[in-house]
Amino acid sequence: MRVELPDGTPLELDDGATGEDAARAIGEGLARAALAVKQNGDIRDLSAPLRDGEQVEIVTQRSGQDALDLLRHDAAHVLATAVVELYPGTKVSIGPPIEGGFYYDFEFPEGVTVSENDLERIEQKMREHIKADEHFEREDVPAAAALQRFRDEDQPYKVELIEDLVRDQGVETVSLYRNGPFTDLCRGPHGPSTKRIKAIKLTSVAGAYWRGDSNRTMLTRIYGTAFFSKEDLAEHLRRLEEARARDHRKLGKELDLFMFSELSPGSPFWKPNGMVIWNELTNLWRAENADRDYREVKTPILYDVELFKQSGHWQVYRENMYFTEVEAQGMGLKPMNCPAHVQIYKSERRSYRDLPVRYSEAGLVHRHEPSGTLHGLLRVRHITQDDAHIFCTEDQIEEEVIRCLDFGFAMYDYFGFEPRLELSTRPDKRIGSEEMWDKAEAALERALVQRGLEYELNPGDGAFYGPKIDLHMTDTIGRSWQLGTVQLDYAMPERFELTYTGADNAEHMPVMIHRALLGSFERFIGILIEHYAGEFPLWLAPLQAVVLPIADRHNDYAREVEHRLRDAGIRAEVDDRSESIKRKIRDAELRKAAYMLVVGDKEAENDSVAVRRHREGDQGAATVHEAIERLRGEIAAREA
Repeated sequence: MRVELPDGTPLELDDGATGEDAARAIGEGLARAALAVKQNGDIRDLSAPLRDGEQVEIVTQRSGQDALDLLRHDAAHVLATAVVELYPGTKVSIGPPIEGGFYYDFEFPEGVTVSENDLERIEQKMREHIKADEHFEREDVPAAAALQRFRDEDQPYKVELIEDLVRDQGVETVSLYRNGPFTDLCRGPHGPSTKRIKAIKLTSVAGAYWRGDSNRTMLTRIYGTAFFSKEDLAEHLRRLEEARARDHRKLGKELDLFMFSELSPGSPFWKPNGMVIWNELTNLWRAENADRDYREVKTPILYDVELFKQSGHWQVYRENMYFTEVEAQGMGLKPMNCPAHVQIYKSERRSYRDLPVRYSEAGLVHRHEPSGTLHGLLRVRHITQDDAHIFCTEDQIEEEVIRCLDFGFAMYDYFGFEPRLELSTRPDKRIGSEEMWDKAEAALERALVQRGLEYELNPGDGAFYGPKIDLHMTDTIGRSWQLGTVQLDYAMPERFELTYTGADNAEHMPVMIHRALLGSFERFIGILIEHYAGEFPLWLAPLQAVVLPIADRHNDYAREVEHRLRDAGIRAEVDDRSESIKRKIRDAELRKAAYMLVVGDKEAENDSVAVRRHREGDQGAATVHEAIERLRGEIAAREA
């Protein structure tokens, strides 16, 4: 057998050699460090036979996310082992690795409730199984034998999973993994043994419906995480604690930005402070679009369902939409703005001289998100996109895509974001011909190369109508967020028979570019709240300055300063409570007021203020005019 190492070096092995054999052939140190083997991107157990002629990479703890995912999958099985041992009669369902950790869902015996108070006990049992160095042993068995085994063990969720595999995929053999006393239905892969897990932490307990179906059993989901070192775990837990302190739902309440109501689930109610941020973002969005020759439009939210049948949303996206009837006519709330913008394009004849046509809209759309997935502003049903659609010729595609990306870079610069790019290609569920997808994917790739941009490939994650370039950022505590997207679409112009008259006086079909840079105002504001921990840059801050009179006799002068600030366009107010100045400063800090202007006898006499900056403290004295000019300059600069 001959395989190839990542650097191109050939490796000769005996026929039937495994990943473990390959690691040992390279070196004993690598054999000791090996966790799994990767062949052509497929991660497999070390004990799995290698495929002749393919590239081989040995996965170790230095292999980044691949190694962490493997470790956390191992930890999920150890969790299930501990739970079944501690709570006999527990029915186990699934336990995958996820971003940041793992979970496992259980149905506990009647009368047994597991809460976060029980996590330490479960953790201790997990550590016993880790210390025991239990090997992960794979066995491939006939599906019928596995079904009988799990029926005998009264594990109905495993039975259902196997029955589905047999019915839907014609599976005849399934794989089981055993570690210690626990055997699980699992496709793998796993590391060699439990001892590779060096640090674990169970983090929370939640409810989760079996298979996400609210009509099915509510299971208990236990979340946890695992790392290769205690130091990495400690850093992760520190970040989690920081994330809890920055949670936009907590800060949104404290700063009085927005609220939610069960009368309209998944739809935020924006309070005056929140609307300040919303309007400042809208003003920025509107000005930047105008500078780049976008023409703003506004379209309805309710349409005849025939529109969505023609656009393809009916066939592909219907389960995420809301429908009603108006005078016996089926109507739907738009989940996206694109079919509406198509109607505006179609409303008049177009010439090649008119192209590109660029429409922008802060467009309200509605998408059905299951109640269990709703999460503050980050996952809502009522979505306002900073949307745009560009209708152009094929020759204009690369230039327009580059313009969209540069627009995104300029917008993110206001917030100090450095985006990463992903090119997402055709998904399984899609419309349009393969030739169309080939052209669209190649055009996006050319634009990225032409602009000299680095990007990662994300196969299968394109929109159902076209490939896309997604823009991601990392916030101040290291979390990754997707923000903007630029999508290329041949399908919708074809479905709606869009045309323009070319220079040859013949009819041609334009290409459509979908573009959103903030993503949605709701989600973007949620991200900003957490990124800044509620301490917004001055231009975004709901309260830019609070005037703090030292004593009641200074209230009149404080109100005069407030009026002058407001006349200058600065969002200001007076704290005229009969409290000590120390208490007023402390409360202003808690409110995250950007500036505190303290006034007393001396300030009233000199037409001045004592300036304090949030978290930075005393900034010295300034005349009211100087303070106003300082704030106005900082606001105009829109510094991050």
